[in-house]
Amino acid sequence: MSDQGAMRDHWYPVGMTKQVTAGGRDTLLMGEPIRVFLDNGAPAVTDGTGRSLPVIDRFGHVWTSLGAPNRDLFTISEADQPGRRLVDVGVCRVRCSPLRAVENFLDIAHFPFVHTDILGSEPHTEVQRYEVEIREDVDEVWATKVKFYQPQAAKSAEGGITTDYMYRVCAPTCSVLYKTCPPKPGEWDVIALFVQPLTETLCEVWPWMALYDDAAEMTDLIHFQQMIFVQDRSVLENQLPALLPLDPGMEIPTRADMTSIAYRRWLKRHGFTYGAQLVAA
Repeated sequence: MSDQGAMRDHWYPVGMTKQVTAGGRDTLLMGEPIRVFLDNGAPAVTDGTGRSLPVIDRFGHVWTSLGAPNRDLFTISEADQPGRRLVDVGVCRVRCSPLRAVENFLDIAHFPFVHTDILGSEPHTEVQRYEVEIREDVDEVWATKVKFYQPQAAKSAEGGITTDYMYRVCAPTCSVLYKTCPPKPGEWDVIALFVQPLTETLCEVWPWMALYDDAAEMTDLIHFQQMIFVQDRSVLENQLPALLPLDPGMEIPTRADMTSIAYRRWLKRHGFTYGAQLVAA
């Protein structure tokens, strides 16, 4: 078994709350078998030996940990704002490192080439300078003042707009994106990526959204986001090396990769290395 290190004591999504049944579901967490089920109507999780694991039910998902988390699960304040639609998008299994899945979510430069005529298009390929920091008070990676032209920024968008973005890495395998909300200027659409590390090279990705959108059907909102991630999956499953390199010399970054650089530095600082490659092979 690979070394789970400091990541063992973090919270991970293991299923959508509304899909948990009394019969339960067998799955993996960092290579270890677990079972997710209802116990007297409440979500519960046990490991392969039957040991009860800690559980949090938040953002429409069940969260657990193989270790002993020393802090509560991160918060997303927009989840509690009146009028927002909370969208459980579903799950997508991806043959890649869970850390690769998060890093891809943070990458703006691929929009015109992977999500052509939706989140980006040629010739609008330049990533303008933005700001990145590791916020020590909350121990999170943040990218702000990100701008990118998008032909269809959201299901609710009509016509191309220059979209404002903020990215937030709030856990080793979880990230939150804040972007321009077309129907409600001044507010942010929120799209989160919750990643369950099945193994170091296999994960289940649970997108979740908190939107101001009274017009679109829920099914259309879900299908739009699923379409975006399926486009990402083909790229993720062909990345080499399979594990995320943490040695700065293993891949050559560009100015557009500032968020990725900060994310990798943050992972290495904390010993979050399950799914990572520390040195060149």
